Amino acid sequence: MKALQKKSIRSYWTISETFEDLKKYIGMNFDGLKDAIIEMLGGGSVRMKIGTFQNDITSFGSKDDVLTLLVHYGYLGYNAEDKKAYIPNMEVASAFEDATSGKEWGAIGKAIADSEDLLDATLDGDGDAVAQALENIHSDVSSVLRCNNEASLSCAVTIAYYTARRFYEIVRELPAGKGFADLAFIPRKNVNKPALIVELKYNQDADSAIRQIREKRYDGALKGYQGNLLLVGVNYDKEIKKHSCVIEEA
Repeated sequence: MKALQKKSIRSYWTISETFEDLKKYIGMNFDGLKDAIIEMLGGGSVRMKIGTFQNDITSFGSKDDVLTLLVHYGYLGYNAEDKKAYIPNMEVASAFEDATSGKEWGAIGKAIADSEDLLDATLDGDGDAVAQALENIHSDVSSVLRCNNEASLSCAVTIAYYTARRFYEIVRELPAGKGFADLAFIPRKNVNKPALIVELKYNQDADSAIRQIREKRYDGALKGYQGNLLLVGVNYDKEIKKHSCVIEEA
């Protein structure tokens, strides 16, 4: 109705819904709930059981009950085939962005709040600033998630670039050339920003990540795209727990 009245096609969902309920539910202290939210913030999906939900908003016995309610409310999507929940679109992602701004979300909430600055640093080619931002969020994600370092780094990178979803479609493990691009940032229509190919490395160096992008022709992931392209190589040294980043134009 708003779109018809105002003759403007955009999302009006976020201005007709309060975020207070979302903040309340994702802040509940059920074991594994915060892990699940962080995984979905990082672009992943989480397995959930829907059979225990009592169809009310007061009787919660597990994280699955909370996730099921959020599916009913439209804050999460649900894939019935693999029984996994996920954040379904950019509009809902913005609701989670606001809901994680409280102190209880610590560095993760701060990383989301600072993600626009990180995108600007990336587009400016400031590898040192990017490495420091990723270092801060990666340590926090690793301490919470029950997964290996490779998954936690990928999750950390996606969270750190959270608000980039306004400008980009972010795809994990995108088939390209002779392999898979760890992360591809594909500009949305009418967005005047360069595409990004991000390669993640461990105990090597950021330059080797850039070389791998060039050698395996990951830019093939953007077949049909006409515009500028940035290659972003990120390395994590497990021994000294330091990140490095190199950014080049392609």
